[in-house]
Amino acid sequence: MRKVLVYVAVMITAFIPVALKAQQLAVTPDHVYMNNIKSVKLNQAGDPLSLPMVTLNSAEKLELAFDDLDNDVKDYYYTFVLCNADWTPAQVNQLEYLRGFTSTRIQNYRLSSIAFQRYTHYSAILPDQTFPTRSGNYIVKVYLDSDTTQLAFTRRLMIVENKAGIAGYIQQTITPKLFRTHQKVNFELNTGALNIVNPFEQIKVVILQNARWDNAIAGIRPSFINGNVYKYNAEIDCVFPGGKEFRWIDLRSFRLQTERVRHTEYHKNSTDVYAVPDAERADKIYQFIKDINGKYYLATLDDYNPNFEGDYATVHFSFLSPEPYANYDMYLFGEMTNYECNDLNRMTYNPQTRAYELNMLLKQGYYNYIYGLVDKSDPTGKFDSSLTEGDSWETENNYTILLYYRALGARNDELVSTITLNSILNRK
Repeated sequence: MRKVLVYVAVMITAFIPVALKAQQLAVTPDHVYMNNIKSVKLNQAGDPLSLPMVTLNSAEKLELAFDDLDNDVKDYYYTFVLCNADWTPAQVNQLEYLRGFTSTRIQNYRLSSIAFQRYTHYSAILPDQTFPTRSGNYIVKVYLDSDTTQLAFTRRLMIVENKAGIAGYIQQTITPKLFRTHQKVNFELNTGALNIVNPFEQIKVVILQNARWDNAIAGIRPSFINGNVYKYNAEIDCVFPGGKEFRWIDLRSFRLQTERVRHTEYHKNSTDVYAVPDAERADKIYQFIKDINGKYYLATLDDYNPNFEGDYATVHFSFLSPEPYANYDMYLFGEMTNYECNDLNRMTYNPQTRAYELNMLLKQGYYNYIYGLVDKSDPTGKFDSSLTEGDSWETENNYTILLYYRALGARNDELVSTITLNSILNRK
């Protein structure tokens, strides 16, 4: 009997690392893996422009929604993967940070109606039957048929447990070269009762501009420490290019001539929308235009439910340029492109029209976007809009500061405080 118990214990011990490794396989956050998946949104319930962030053990909920253009009914599941501050999987077994089921089937769906483009709209309220029990970064993985290898898409999710405080403001940087183009974030942390022995290892700070992770600033060290107060105000730290207000297109109606739509072509089973051509504005004087900081939301002007009655159209974007940018690729960029640069949002230069062109299938709604370039010789593929859009210190931007803490001996980073500052409302 003792030999049997020892064998079982050995088998269980051997299985746990395999199971842990399987659920921690690296995935790309905020990425769509299947071409039939469109209009993915994960946000706080009732606010499509919010960060996907909730407070641990609170009644706050998130809404997850997406469309499947195959127009059939599939079994989609979701699960959570705990990550560290840098979005690498934490070395923690799923059983230690999830309560309830380790995965949940998405049961709310509805077939589209009245729209030319047929699709199935799926939605879920998170958390539901699967509850994260730790604060920190999570990747929501949505996949088919309870098989995690059939990954449909991923989304970032943050769960905060308020154990510390953050205060800060935005200012015009005093560096002469950046004075008119950049914005600087100054802030201080109050770590309260956190047990910090080595602040440079236990504390991590990440700053997001307009909820973008592609240009987030991390690895910042405090310039001054006084007991529990950590000040971050060094001249060269936490400086972002201001950018310009985002461009926009109103697609809430395909029947009416909405803002920034040049004309619309109607076909038997589809619609083509041609956006007003855009042009470089790096050398233009800053102009304030109320935007939604790169995001989009689904809506209609015809009293239809955008979730299952909203239609899709092929939207034709163009960026006028006398000649192509040498050694650069141009991309359309925003939440509508998952803040990624890939073949789906790379523009093609047309010498006949002397413009970069791109066609995208978009659902009825209101969209923000910008144009930018990626140097073909840059292995990092960094997106840069300074030549196409320009930068201004006056631009209205939101800055979210995330404070992570790792307890002594812990295996993951906790998210212990957050704050969002506005470059106009919180400007000093």
